[in-house]
Amino acid sequence: MVEKIKKTEAEWQAQLTPEQYQIARLKGTERAFSGRYADSKTPGVYECVCCGTPLFDSNHKFDSGSGWPSYTRPLDEAHVATEVDGSHGMVRTEVMCAACDSHLGHVFNDGPEPTGLRYCINSASLKLKERS
Repeated sequence: MVEKIKKTEAEWQAQLTPEQYQIARLKGTERAFSGRYADSKTPGVYECVCCGTPLFDSNHKFDSGSGWPSYTRPLDEAHVATEVDGSHGMVRTEVMCAACDSHLGHVFNDGPEPTGLRYCINSASLKLKERS
């Protein structure tokens, strides 16, 4: 269980770029192949852009061909939350930061082994803490 982080919408808007706010706080999405981490091979841990919670490790990142950074699993299951998303005429599983409820992306059951999962995450919802 992670400690919940609460801020006002004005505080989030002051902290984030307009794109980060639109995606992370308003459940938007970036265009495929446009995010800065889509093709990144830099080793490190991807943290929540809003609160810094460690979310995904580059060791679990793979090229899904989808145009978004994709991971087979979160760094720690307790750091992400999921819920059913019925928007846009589809039923998907939304992935959020468990600490601050930021929208990260969606998880699908079409990933590689060993999990069979594809966490399809917006670059704008992440910041990379590079490994030395």
